[in-house]
Amino acid sequence: MIIDSHQHFWNYEPVKHEWIDESMSVIRKDFLPDDLEKVYAENGIDGCVAVQADQTLIETDFLLDLASKYNFIKGVVGWVDLRADNIEAVLETYKEHEKLKGFRHVVQGEPDSNFLLRPNFLKGISILEKHHYVYDILVFPHQLGAVLEFVKRFPNQKFVIDHIAKPYIKDGFYDGWAVLMKEIGKHENVYCKLSGMITEADFTTWTPAQIHPYMNLILDAFGTERTMFGSDWPVCLVAGNYKRVKELVVDFIAKTSSTEQAAIMGGNAIKFYNLQ
Repeated sequence: MIIDSHQHFWNYEPVKHEWIDESMSVIRKDFLPDDLEKVYAENGIDGCVAVQADQTLIETDFLLDLASKYNFIKGVVGWVDLRADNIEAVLETYKEHEKLKGFRHVVQGEPDSNFLLRPNFLKGISILEKHHYVYDILVFPHQLGAVLEFVKRFPNQKFVIDHIAKPYIKDGFYDGWAVLMKEIGKHENVYCKLSGMITEADFTTWTPAQIHPYMNLILDAFGTERTMFGSDWPVCLVAGNYKRVKELVVDFIAKTSSTEQAAIMGGNAIKFYNLQ
């Protein structure tokens, strides 16, 4: 099975989605399961994990409602306020939702580069493991030092780094990001998504050759058993289309065995998110 480990849905609202700036105007509209189902049929995708794009419980409920109506949505990564005093009670309210697999916070948008290490956030993360939820790490490279300390504290919690931690591909920055990603990759509870890469390069002039060094590092650091394909649809549309995003990964991993390719393109996502 080919599973897209990372995509989004939304009913576009200018204020709620203010992060979609002028350079990304092509995605200033609604993107819903009927749209994605057509794209998946064209590209041979069997299912996906829908990831939050707004930090509200309404967003989590919205994605779970879609997942209940569309079988190809195999899992949901929602949002809860992990810093809240009542986090345990909030998680209890979701325990009947089998497709809710984990949570994410938009840490890249937090001004504090050590946000992940705040005591109240750490307390919330410590409760996830008990409830068998995973956590998606969304950060920029300057936050990777905190990520390293963070994952060390929770050796039994499953983590995945979204979008290879958004290295500044457009500017050619590599070394600092690479050093920290190698260290993080030594922790076997941490996976990484080969996703969101073309939007970190120049939207109009990127080439696979520019992105390959970053992908090489991820395969070296996390191995084929902890790396997974993700499209970041519809965000990817600002720099390409679904076919190009899939081909970028498929062509790159062609050098690996068929078993390893199957793992990256679906098996690892199924294992990590415990998809049915």
